[in-house]
Amino acid sequence: MMIDMMTKDRFSILIEQLVREGNLTYMDAICHWCEQNEVEIETAAKLISPIIKEKMTVECQDLNLLVTKGSARLPI
Repeated sequence: MMIDMMTKDRFSILIEQLVREGNLTYMDAICHWCEQNEVEIETAAKLISPIIKEKMTVECQDLNLLVTKGSARLPI
């Protein structure tokens, strides 16, 4: 599939399908798609919709891969 013809909507559908069918995280699904289609991750990053970004953020927070604003406190 030519990356030039890919839209954010089409990319989102493909990533959602990979997440569902492959039991992958969003990050893993995007990396997998890039490997399969020989596309640089930086190129695919431009295709990530705000909805997928939000789902990735929640997923990363759940896995403690992303520091949230209120979590950087010292115990009193």
